[in-house]
Amino acid sequence: MKKFAPLACALLLTACGESDVQQVRTWMKQVESETKPTVKPLPEPKTFVPFAYVAGDALDPFNASKLLTELAKSRPGGAQAPDQNRRKEFLESFPLDAMKMVGTMEKNNVVNGLVQIDRTVYQVKKGQYVGQNYGLITAVTDDAITVREIVQDAAGDWVERMSKLELQESKESSK
Repeated sequence: MKKFAPLACALLLTACGESDVQQVRTWMKQVESETKPTVKPLPEPKTFVPFAYVAGDALDPFNASKLLTELAKSRPGGAQAPDQNRRKEFLESFPLDAMKMVGTMEKNNVVNGLVQIDRTVYQVKKGQYVGQNYGLITAVTDDAITVREIVQDAAGDWVERMSKLELQESKESSK
């Protein structure tokens, strides 16, 4: 008898479980039959009125000869081209990255920047040219010198590029 006790318990449990499953199935069928899904109808598609493009005497915007003509007008150097006939200033013989701003000095109500190249310090002011890329100093402040350079891009056109020489802390003041 002791051998059959676990088997009898298992049969009783499965009998209880089967009736519960049947109840769930009946409940699901009832809910399914009572549920009515509502779907909103799709809106009517908008009517499309085609537009007839008539070029007539208008210029073709994608005409290759027109594009080449416009490019040829802008090639000779453009408005950004530097003045090649201008006499170069001394500080234009040094690259801009070789220069280091070390301070400022006011002289006759004009702020001059102090730029160090190697071990020599030079005074620069607004309107002076520096660097090898036709750099024109546009502003001198206590902490930076702003330079507008004119360089050629990959297509050969002259473009402006803004650069700054920022004030460098001296090594002696950090000791």
